[in-house]
Amino acid sequence: MRVAFVGKGGSGKTTLSSLFARYAATRARVVAIDADINQHLALVLGAEQPRPLGGMLTEIKDHLRGDNPRIPSASVMVKTTPPGRGSRLLTLDDPFFPSVEVQGLRLMATGPFGEDDLGVACYHSKVGAVELYLNHLVDGPGEYVVVDMTAGADSFASGMFTKFDVTFLVVEPTRQGVSVYRQYQEYAAEFDVAIAVVGNKVQTADDRAFLRDQVGPDLLTCLDHSPAVRAMEQGRAFTLDDLEPGNLAGLQTLLDRVDAAEKDWAKFGRQAHEFHLRNARAWADRATGCDLADQIDPGFIFGSVALESEMRAAAGRP
Repeated sequence: MRVAFVGKGGSGKTTLSSLFARYAATRARVVAIDADINQHLALVLGAEQPRPLGGMLTEIKDHLRGDNPRIPSASVMVKTTPPGRGSRLLTLDDPFFPSVEVQGLRLMATGPFGEDDLGVACYHSKVGAVELYLNHLVDGPGEYVVVDMTAGADSFASGMFTKFDVTFLVVEPTRQGVSVYRQYQEYAAEFDVAIAVVGNKVQTADDRAFLRDQVGPDLLTCLDHSPAVRAMEQGRAFTLDDLEPGNLAGLQTLLDRVDAAEKDWAKFGRQAHEFHLRNARAWADRATGCDLADQIDPGFIFGSVALESEMRAAAGRP
């Protein structure tokens, strides 16, 4: 299952991403990805920063296009290019994508702006590497991809927001936090994006009442202000056992919500094609000099069926 953490800057989404990834990793296989412009997930997890995916975009495109005849070169592959027959599909343990092992999980990262990017590039060029990864990934039962997304509603500037089975929107009990929720809810409604709100930094009964009143049934659970988490953020020793019982129960509620979601590969494929066509018409056809609608393979079936077919072909079996 793919899980996104989004929210207003400062809401605690990076901290919650790290806690959820660590919690899920005690039960299953987890890849965590830092796709925020502020690259702090490694710091919170106590890991070295992995090699940035955003700096190897051409290599990633060459790897993923495989023998797909619809994609003759990396130069005509864009961040929304969907897989087709001949594309290289990914499993959770694909060794091509650089990562570091920490807290029982694998951590990958888009990487920060480089010196050459300043003033001339937007961060979506970095996040495109993650979008391609998710487009080509076939995740199975007992596998989780946890992505710390950019702050606010910025993920709606690409098709990334449709790549997840569950999106957790981290909301503080403030008017500013609720305003991001309403914006995200409005944008997501058209595309059947599953959103669950996680109240964070809750300190009083009034905080909980405020969130229940403002968010309604979208409020899944609340996590209280945590001295243990503050100690972790200050660099002191921390384990999940240090969390308060109520906050541990909150993490279990998040995991239960993810496990209750149904994987819908057909919808994933439809939306991958839709946003590829949107990008093609908006800018990518002009940028590449090609009609990128031709990259869509109508005979390709997303999900485990495609992965099994690829594995049979690699083994020389019909």
